[in-house]
Amino acid sequence: MTPESLFSLQGKTALVTGGATGIGRMAAEALVRAGARVLIASRKGDACEAVAAELNALDAPGSAEGFSGDVGTEDGVQAMVDEIKKRTEQLDILMNNAGISWGAPMGQFPYHAWDKIMSVNVAGLFELTQRLLPMLMKSGTSDDPARVVNVGSVMGEVPMGDGAYSYSASKAAVLHLTKILAKELSPYHVTVNALAPGPFVSRMTAFATADEGTRDKVGKSVPLGRVGRDEDIAGCMLFLCGRGGSYVTGAVIPVSGGINIVTAGNIFAEAL
Repeated sequence: MTPESLFSLQGKTALVTGGATGIGRMAAEALVRAGARVLIASRKGDACEAVAAELNALDAPGSAEGFSGDVGTEDGVQAMVDEIKKRTEQLDILMNNAGISWGAPMGQFPYHAWDKIMSVNVAGLFELTQRLLPMLMKSGTSDDPARVVNVGSVMGEVPMGDGAYSYSASKAAVLHLTKILAKELSPYHVTVNALAPGPFVSRMTAFATADEGTRDKVGKSVPLGRVGRDEDIAGCMLFLCGRGGSYVTGAVIPVSGGINIVTAGNIFAEAL
């Protein structure tokens, strides 16, 4: 056994939703570099096509193709499934990364922000997984299961609202749903795990990570002292999707720089 054999994805086919930017883009590149054929889908099909072209220009062992897809409605989910079936008969890896957020102060948070966020972040994630299960089950074996990787958030692990109430609640639902699906799908040779990221550079966090100054400021509030990097996501994906992660299911990887373990101060030390 070699390090290459543990993390190679040669011959695998993956779907990454929301793969044109941010964490999805980071994951898509890691999968292509590991040898996978990667389907990239988001609401902006032209952006997905552009990213696929960039990844194909890397001269990596894998390949990429981009197209439009929307998990925010039942019809949108079915349209994405139909498009995937046109492109491939094989699906080994599903990364449920597509997600949206909404921010507003307490007292001003709108009612409709709940339905919109939950429709994409929870219902869309579940329905896409459910409709792609036959393809995943066909690919998975006891020795090499199919993989589902859901993208939650550290805000779904710890009580951080920061004005994103429906987002935080939706990500808590994603993490719990991950464990439910892991339990139910293990007999069918499908693993289900989740990432719970902290701050990474993305379109969703552009207000806080768009320039070096704000990234440094945000990083100082993270226990490990920085915002996330591309390789932090790449390492998680190659572990969970490669041979080295074939015996792991129902896990939530806290790729958050330690935010997940921040607690109250040492109250007894204060008394000394």
